Amino acid sequence: MNRRSIGLPLVVGITLMVLALLLGIGWQVLVVGDLGPVTRGLTAVHWTFMILGSAFFVLIIVGLLLLIIWLVREIRLNQRQQAFLDAVTHEMKTPLASLRLYVETLLRHDPAVVRRREFLGRMEQDVERLERTVDQVLIAARADARAKAPDEVTDLTALVEEVAEEIRRLFTLEPGAIVLSRRRAVSALGDRGELGVVVRNLLENAVKYSAPEVQIYVDLEPVGDRVELVIADRGIGIAAADLGRIFDRFARVGRDVQRQAGLGLGLFIVWNLVRRNGGKVVARSEGLGRGSEFRVSLRAAEGAA
Repeated sequence: MNRRSIGLPLVVGITLMVLALLLGIGWQVLVVGDLGPVTRGLTAVHWTFMILGSAFFVLIIVGLLLLIIWLVREIRLNQRQQAFLDAVTHEMKTPLASLRLYVETLLRHDPAVVRRREFLGRMEQDVERLERTVDQVLIAARADARAKAPDEVTDLTALVEEVAEEIRRLFTLEPGAIVLSRRRAVSALGDRGELGVVVRNLLENAVKYSAPEVQIYVDLEPVGDRVELVIADRGIGIAAADLGRIFDRFARVGRDVQRQAGLGLGLFIVWNLVRRNGGKVVARSEGLGRGSEFRVSLRAAEGAA
């Protein structure tokens, strides 16, 4: 279902609303205005039916409005789900095709040791890509599950440094591409594995949607009984109209689709995992081309800063 298909239900719904509104207004003008002398002879029962009729017109208009809103949301959800299926197919087929090519090459030929190691290294990267895709889908499937916020003490500084090094290796970044402004230990309450997924998804997004020169700033700020993790980049930024929906399931906004392949689940997973660990996450951007900032607020461990 393409984007243009939203136009038909919108036009039909708005037309019906306008017709109902005109009918209601016209009926009132006809009865109360032009037939004023007649209305003076109406009994209380007639006036009751007139008031009820007017109320029914209002309810019909409100119902049509709600129906249009629901229909547009369902159509957009269908579009996002279709985009998600296309993305999953792409994310699965691309590394699988690469793996098949390398396996066939190794079976049919006998490459030198150096060449063989190069093939195996690329095959390992393809396997890791498949694992990340499957993990994202599985985490998203469990993301809505309600659970008590864990009270595990996690060293955020060590976790961020570990994930940052992993991202540098994965994307072959320069050592200064990810700058950690705080080196002393800052800890928070939360599941270390889930918080690691949060940091990894945010850093991956910052890398994928950065300008050619990746520059990411990471800071940990103890604020009272909270700890704030701030990840800022100088990337393509987020339009103000899109800030309210970037954490939706399957959401891919702006130039997202054109720039990078993805499932539209990364920020949805971030939002749910942060909430499940007793925190909240906020996205900020001054507009397209002006970078983005994600601020994650978590519960501070007592005396951990």
